[in-house]
Amino acid sequence: MIRIAIQSKGRLYEETMNILQEAGIKISSVKRTLLVEASNFPLEVLYLRDDDIPQTVADGVADIGIVGENEFVERDVDADIIKRLGFSKCRLSLAIPKHENYTGLQWFNGKKIATSYPKILKDYMKSHGIKLDVHVIQGSVEIAPGIGLADGIFDIVSSGSTLVSNNLREVEVVMKSEALLIGNKHMDADKQEILKELLFRFEAVRAAEDKKYVLMNAPTDRVKEIIEVLPGIKSPTVMPLATEGWSSIHTVLDEKRFWEIIGQLKRLGAEGILVLPIEKMIL
Repeated sequence: MIRIAIQSKGRLYEETMNILQEAGIKISSVKRTLLVEASNFPLEVLYLRDDDIPQTVADGVADIGIVGENEFVERDVDADIIKRLGFSKCRLSLAIPKHENYTGLQWFNGKKIATSYPKILKDYMKSHGIKLDVHVIQGSVEIAPGIGLADGIFDIVSSGSTLVSNNLREVEVVMKSEALLIGNKHMDADKQEILKELLFRFEAVRAAEDKKYVLMNAPTDRVKEIIEVLPGIKSPTVMPLATEGWSSIHTVLDEKRFWEIIGQLKRLGAEGILVLPIEKMIL
């Protein structure tokens, strides 16, 4: 059995539960308690505040955890980064009132900045020779300049809408963050084996994201030209059809290039193009 610590609510909780579900791990959500055991995988889920997860993993109370990179860096604990998970992306940025004339990082010299991430802020400013007064706030950091508590803020930014609604503007991105799978440095061999299986499932889920399985019919004499524009995993599958002179081509496409490539395929004579979602992909 391996124990994973995850955030008890919020966006990271939702995305973490989604990847566990996609990995085929069933966790009861009817009555959520602090510790819940999966019904079909040797995994216990420990629900915590996000800022408690790094230390809990470092101390071995949980074997692994999913946490935002921002919290992991801020807590500065002795745990391993096992895998970058690619979701819950955001950034830690400096923001000031819209009306201020920002002239560069030196603007912050001697200013009072409100933040929930004092370590990251102090380290960054020290590396640039900036001295400032850090005012630590837990939650609702963005209101600090408006009520006269600080000259600016250092906080998480996703869409930027919260800054706009508080008459602030982002002026410096200090670090980018995403969800991390972190682990205790002293897991035994049995837990390492369970972790390998969990990683295998996560990678299969992640590999399938933004991918489409595409099937098409094409004139056999155009197959070579069509294959040249298909960025398949290795090589497209080509099979002859019952109709002489025609073939069926199967491949996998990145969704971001889908429309660009489909247009090229049609111009090369492809017909009956069928596009299917991919749930899992084992590479």
